[in-house]
Amino acid sequence: MLNFFIEGGLGFMSVLTVLLVAIFFAAWKAPCWVKEIGLFALLFGVLGTIIGLWQMFNALGGLSKLNDPIPMGVLCTGLRLTLNTAIYGIGIYLVSLIVRVLQKPRL
Repeated sequence: MLNFFIEGGLGFMSVLTVLLVAIFFAAWKAPCWVKEIGLFALLFGVLGTIIGLWQMFNALGGLSKLNDPIPMGVLCTGLRLTLNTAIYGIGIYLVSLIVRVLQKPRL
């Protein structure tokens, strides 16, 4: 899990972890904010993925100037690493939805 966190980038993953903690704090103090914080985490994770893809393609563009083919392993590893923030953001959003469902009054 720590490797997943570090590979996703400390900046984005740290903010997403703070948002995860904020969901549990909001569930206790301000339940109406739980879904919104989760949605923000989802969008922030997607933003981290888009920025990671931009950086990956920028680096691969520099490699392609060498007239050597880009190995498929390098491309797949870059895609795997850029998706870490989106996966973490989606997971946080699912946690917020579960917390929200558990807090709703039963009929």
